Amino acid sequence: MKIQYLGTAAADGWPALFCKCAACEKARKYGGKNIRSRSQSIIDDCLLIDMPPDTYYHTLQYNLDFSAIGHILITHSHEDHFYPADMILKAEPYAYFGEVPNICVYGNSTISSMLQQAMDGSGIDHIEDYITPVQVKLFVPFTIGAYTITPLLADHMPNEDCYIYCIEKDGKRLLYGHDTGMFPPQTADYLEQTFFNLVSLDCTFGLTPWEHGHLGLPNIIEIKEKMLRQGCVDQQTQFVINHFSHNGKVIHDDLAPHAARLGFITAYDGLTLHI
Repeated sequence: MKIQYLGTAAADGWPALFCKCAACEKARKYGGKNIRSRSQSIIDDCLLIDMPPDTYYHTLQYNLDFSAIGHILITHSHEDHFYPADMILKAEPYAYFGEVPNICVYGNSTISSMLQQAMDGSGIDHIEDYITPVQVKLFVPFTIGAYTITPLLADHMPNEDCYIYCIEKDGKRLLYGHDTGMFPPQTADYLEQTFFNLVSLDCTFGLTPWEHGHLGLPNIIEIKEKMLRQGCVDQQTQFVINHFSHNGKVIHDDLAPHAARLGFITAYDGLTLHI
């Protein structure tokens, strides 16, 4: 499997739109990998994870053909991860001659409701021919072609079951664990029984400890050490930190060397990894 990180920021982006804090000003000054768009990834150029407002920019930046995308996994309903208004652009008269006529959008009940509401309000006849909401359930695996996907419970919002995803193909398995704090007990129990070749974790708060809703690097170190003790990862497992906010205060150029010494890959917009 290949994973490409299209966007690696939290909701505010980095530098944030209206912000003049030291972390944003430093990112503006140095540019490059310190510039981060909103969070989105793609598996094997065909399985998309999340649909932020920056999706259109990502298609241009990485020369992606979204007419060929047939499946999107959505983690939760925050707008930086799911912007349903853009989904309507799949249908005519906004798009013609796509390689894949219909796109399936997988997520919790909130995602399905939001998408259906956007479809109902679109005024487009037969919009269901272009877009299919698919509600998936926690801890119940489902298949998309060669992929087996299991939604796991995140610690992120009190009023919504937010998902992180276990994605498996050809005997390789990755954990896409963003917008979560320390894993809820049900998720921790599942992970203990499952081996991962790549683990990608939320690092919204950089070097600052943070346990609920998001994570900081000290908490990620704790998670990695526990997973090593449990045997659900080994020394060959790739650990990636992703989903960064300027509230974490440490730009990529400063964070990446420190994280590397601790055994972590620091994601940046455009990073591609293989397992």
